[in-house]
Amino acid sequence: MSKLVGHRRTAGDHFEPDEADDPKAQRQLRGQLEQIDYAAYDANRKVLGATLSDVGMQKFQQLGLATAQCRARWVAAALAATEGSRIPTPEQVQKISHLRTAYEELTAVYDAMRRMVERGYLPHPSA
Repeated sequence: MSKLVGHRRTAGDHFEPDEADDPKAQRQLRGQLEQIDYAAYDANRKVLGATLSDVGMQKFQQLGLATAQCRARWVAAALAATEGSRIPTPEQVQKISHLRTAYEELTAVYDAMRRMVERGYLPHPSA
């Protein structure tokens, strides 16, 4: 199964048993996969918790503000470059592309940080 994430499609990341397999083998495989998932969870919690130990609400707000500013600058640059139905110069296109990339990267970081909190890798940020 796949799902739409942002503007890209990703494959499901959880085990879906083959109906033709033996039920005992399915349970055994599920147990092994749960152990693998827990090992990955524990590694993420330890590494991310140690690396990003000071991520609180203020950090989320700073990231949100920077992301909003990038989006605003990206759109403003595109509007300015096409004012009067002009075709943007290569330099303007490069600037627009840079601003879009910055916006998309910051959006991806926000999504990743939020997912880290949802999955318990980071503590819930407090105000």
